[in-house]
Amino acid sequence: MTDQGQRQMQIGEVAERTGLSLRTIRHYEEVDLVIPSARSKGGFRLYTESDVERLMVIRRMKPLDFSLEEMRDLLDITDRLAATDERPTGEELERLRERLDSYRKVADARCETLRARLEMAEDFAATLRRRLRTDARSGA
Repeated sequence: MTDQGQRQMQIGEVAERTGLSLRTIRHYEEVDLVIPSARSKGGFRLYTESDVERLMVIRRMKPLDFSLEEMRDLLDITDRLAATDERPTGEELERLRERLDSYRKVADARCETLRARLEMAEDFAATLRRRLRTDARSGA
């Protein structure tokens, strides 16, 4: 257990829980998106539930084509908003909320684009199924 009382997990368990590969998790550490909360005496990375939650945020951003820099910025915003020691107030708090809302708007727009693309793909697949049925009936 860590000093905050969170159970520590090795990278394999974290990979299994998040659906991310070991390589991807290590890459996110290399680019400073997620830093393991600790290391074992043997040098193994140790992660907490908070680290897993952070990785899940990154995983959810990836299909929406957010860049590593945007991921880093968003994580910084959420870290600062969740801070218990030096919680932002006043203008800084308002700025952080505005930046967070701008990411929400981008995510909403990208989700809508993905829904439209999925609809087109489903229409295409349905066209192929109809074509196969037509060809099968005509003996072609």
